[in-house]
Amino acid sequence: MPDFSNPLIVQSDRTLLLDVHAPRAAECRQALVPFAELERSPEHLHTYRLTPLSLWNASGAGFKPEDAVNVLKDFARYEVPKSVEIWIKETAGRFGKLRLVPAPWIEVPVAENKVEKVKEEYLYLVTESPNVFKEISASTVGKKYLMPAEYVPPQDDFMKTCVVSETEKNFCFQLLLTNRGTIKQELLRMGWPVKDDVPMVDGAPLEISLRETTASGSPFRIRTYQREAAESIVGNKGPGTGFGTIVLPCGAGKTIVGMTTMSLLKTNTLIVTTNISAVHQWIQELLDKTTLTKDQISEYTGESKTIKPVTVATYQILTWRPEKEGPYPHFSLFRKNNWGLIVYDEVHMLPAPVFRVVAEIQAVRRLGLTATLVREDGCEGHVFSLVGPKRYDVPWKDLESAGFIATAECIELRIDLPASEEVNYAVAEPRKKHRLASENPDKVAYVKAIVDKSPDDKILVIGQYIAQLTEIATLLGCPIITGKTPNTERDMIYSQFRNGEIRVLVVSKVANFAIDLPDASMAIQVSGTFGSRQEEAQRLGRILRPKERKSRFFTIITRNTVEEEFGANRQKFLAEQGYAYKLVRCNSIDDVDAALEQQYCLN
Repeated sequence: MPDFSNPLIVQSDRTLLLDVHAPRAAECRQALVPFAELERSPEHLHTYRLTPLSLWNASGAGFKPEDAVNVLKDFARYEVPKSVEIWIKETAGRFGKLRLVPAPWIEVPVAENKVEKVKEEYLYLVTESPNVFKEISASTVGKKYLMPAEYVPPQDDFMKTCVVSETEKNFCFQLLLTNRGTIKQELLRMGWPVKDDVPMVDGAPLEISLRETTASGSPFRIRTYQREAAESIVGNKGPGTGFGTIVLPCGAGKTIVGMTTMSLLKTNTLIVTTNISAVHQWIQELLDKTTLTKDQISEYTGESKTIKPVTVATYQILTWRPEKEGPYPHFSLFRKNNWGLIVYDEVHMLPAPVFRVVAEIQAVRRLGLTATLVREDGCEGHVFSLVGPKRYDVPWKDLESAGFIATAECIELRIDLPASEEVNYAVAEPRKKHRLASENPDKVAYVKAIVDKSPDDKILVIGQYIAQLTEIATLLGCPIITGKTPNTERDMIYSQFRNGEIRVLVVSKVANFAIDLPDASMAIQVSGTFGSRQEEAQRLGRILRPKERKSRFFTIITRNTVEEEFGANRQKFLAEQGYAYKLVRCNSIDDVDAALEQQYCLN
């Protein structure tokens, strides 16, 4: 019999409809986060979809297919279709059907009466399934990169921890070490996620510990979820451990997870992040919260290119090249030190060229940090196969309830396009329509009204278009940071904002990522990068540092334009995390009062 108190309708096409008004809707939403993806989030029914990658990421974090089926059955209003149960078990069960395992060491004569153990320059890909073996053998991938082989077990005790069954020994391929990352990418495209059980190579040792009292004199304690996240990457340091992605909201301390991982591994570390300000923040945090000294840390950026046991670089410098079709000279950084760990900060932003080098350096332990695995280019699979599957994830609302991130309201103001712009908008090309709607000149007055009526807030005004942002900064009499702002000036302005010397700051998309502005309590978004969900999550993240007052995230949208559609797509990830956008239809500036004074519930 149907249970109409339950919120979830599971359909045979693997879509899940969540009735947001049902009593257990919030509980169900959190239970779906590990293994389902939100597609649409209108007012009454939210649509989720089960995908192979969402299930494989869940498997990487230890989430079993039975767990997913049990969640669906627990919250389902009607009986869960048997075909969906079977598909979940079959699809999630593909994770681990193919495993990469190490080849043996061999003894090579190096002098008279002296031999040296040398690692073979190949790996094994093994499976227990003869059908999978035949499918891979017949594929283009198999013919190009793999060769059927007889399995030879490693002799040393450490390698023996990677157990290969008698059946797997019979269905075995050999591949070159250099193709380790490529084969994982290619097989993922075929629908076969590879479980990598080849032990990582140890880098140069580095003594590093976390302080109990920071260098600035404050008590310092690792939160339970931060330690659990780091331990999920390190594991027992054996096969199948040492790589993966940690998903935590902005403000939850992803940098601390990175530093905790470094303290557990105690090895030379390369950290790659989004911009020079983020580089400086990493260095400041390392000096403040670890036993590392200035002599042990360096930056590798356009301003300084020094390599030390801990080096912090930018994606920008790594992807720079003097000629459009030429080589990337700074890729050599990945090989210029005996790195034992590479940290990819904001891993969802990993540029395509960096994926190439990541595919080559699969033997090094690697940690991806992000608030969301969403990529608008559809390359989430690259993060899964090359950096590593999701190992740890905490719903944003769980951390909010515990006080680890700020309580936040999301409010969308919809305003009209001025009559003088209506004809221009009507005849414009689609891309131009987005810009005309985003740069609606009336938005400036609404921003000023919100700022003037919020004297106790520290406010970030965030947008995409520099002319619009410059006009707002001039009107408000506040600083502006864009891509052209020198790094020394950026750092100075950020410091002034943190110190309370300035209350309002206008920023372009350069401040979307990896910038720590803990006291910001309000963000006003005037324009964005089309329908980017990751950008929406990151911008809300700018105001999620814990604080006594409630944070508010305003988005100003031009009504009856493409901006409404893009805005709905941008909000999907946050809706998945339990944030409700409250709509205020503004006919005049006076309606801003209603948006500020009304007490909004958070879902």
